Amino acid sequence: MVPLLETDFEFTRALRAYTAAVGSACGAGPESCTVDTGTPASAYVALDGRLPRFPDRDVALIWDERHGWALAVETHSAEDLLVLGYLGRDPLARPAEVARYAARALAGKPGRAEPPWLREAGDHDRLTDRLRPYVTSLLAAS
Repeated sequence: MVPLLETDFEFTRALRAYTAAVGSACGAGPESCTVDTGTPASAYVALDGRLPRFPDRDVALIWDERHGWALAVETHSAEDLLVLGYLGRDPLARPAEVARYAARALAGKPGRAEPPWLREAGDHDRLTDRLRPYVTSLLAAS
């Protein structure tokens, strides 16, 4: 049995690598990406650009293990982000697919209005298995 601390570290590293790959595909540097590996795990990628409907608000891609990727805008207070649309079925879509979604969303087509479906949160071992190739890619690029 693998110690819990080791599996938590591996999940954190894998989620960071995946989020960095998504950020890079979207033209955002690593400084624009953050992750939270609690339950549910989540990630944030700040995007350049504005939406015509919200010209004075920052735009971001947000991810959580239950819904996958979504486009959101910042609010003017401490409220949660305003989600405008969701990418779709696969919570771990390929970075290029997420980047295409972000480009379409910034062009005014934010995707599905309703979240795909609520998945169970907390199965980080399954997520780590799917995210592991991004760690390998990140290490190879270094």
